Amino acid sequence: MLIITTEQIDGRETTPLGLVRGSTIQTVNAFKDIGAGLKTLIGGELKNYTKMMEDARDIATEQMIREAESLGADAVIGVRYATSSIMQSAAEVTVYGTAVKYR
Repeated sequence: MLIITTEQIDGRETTPLGLVRGSTIQTVNAFKDIGAGLKTLIGGELKNYTKMMEDARDIATEQMIREAESLGADAVIGVRYATSSIMQSAAEVTVYGTAVKYR
């Protein structure tokens, strides 16, 4: 399935099927959180948090794709990601777009 951020697909006419989305809330375990807190003293990438956010984006995207497939979509256009902090060490990732069918 084609997933793109643009509002149209070059060379293709499409019919919109509707909004599709995916969302997840992820956290790291307490021991990794303590390690990240210590890392902030010296600086650098918080690799456990980077991995957590990558996993969250993947989960949310897969949910969106499944929803698009259930509508019979060929692609999802206008895809956008949003994140928000839910609590300390926990973040929500939401992805949404418009499911379309090729004409």
